[in-house]
Amino acid sequence: MPFTPGHLARGLSETLFPPICAHCDGIVGHGENLGALRHVCAKCEARIEFVGEPCCSTCGHPFYGELAGERVCEHCEDLAPAFNEGRTAVLFRGAARALIHELKYHGARYVLRDIETILRRSPRVLELARGATLVPVPLHPRKERERGYNQGRLVAECLARAAGGEASGTRVKMLLRRVVDTVSQTALDRATRRKNLKDAFSLVRGARVDAAAKHVIVDDVFTTGSTLNSCARVLRRAGCENLFVITFGHG
Repeated sequence: MPFTPGHLARGLSETLFPPICAHCDGIVGHGENLGALRHVCAKCEARIEFVGEPCCSTCGHPFYGELAGERVCEHCEDLAPAFNEGRTAVLFRGAARALIHELKYHGARYVLRDIETILRRSPRVLELARGATLVPVPLHPRKERERGYNQGRLVAECLARAAGGEASGTRVKMLLRRVVDTVSQTALDRATRRKNLKDAFSLVRGARVDAAAKHVIVDDVFTTGSTLNSCARVLRRAGCENLFVITFGHG
């Protein structure tokens, strides 16, 4: 790759103000490795756990050791998914978790570059996303106003670019809205989450769904799957037949 004035400017900026690792707070010094993460140090980057086969066909969590029988894991065995299949890029721990937390809770949109880079390194996720309508999980309007953005939509936009964008037939479309301002799901168990999310989502007014097209619901993390499944039920009722789920992380 040729050296450009832009590389020189960035190199000077990072020499004077070196980025700090989102996970360990160490100095990030990747030099001329332009494909490296910009806000995660090399040591923490090496520990990011990408998900590959074999993995659960519902949520994407990896299986360890021998695989026999059903391809459904303990994380979602009681989920009764309303979607066809789910995939995830990485396990939600370490630097991957830190990047999402910086985005969600500290307004750090600059980490989106690293999130997109990680998604580009997940071929199974890109394969499923390519050519699909990506549907972000919506925030309630109050929460989106407070945060200033919907992190699910930003992750979906990263995924769309990584999968080739409009040139590959991949686009982001807000088909869902959150109509119930639910309490935080973080500390709730699966049964409470399901109750908390009852009728929480609906189709955007005037939205039309192409039943034959591939739709992929996108969120930052798969925890119990309750939120994603609630969204999937709305799209199923609207006529979606080819319905999938992608999350950046699992855990």
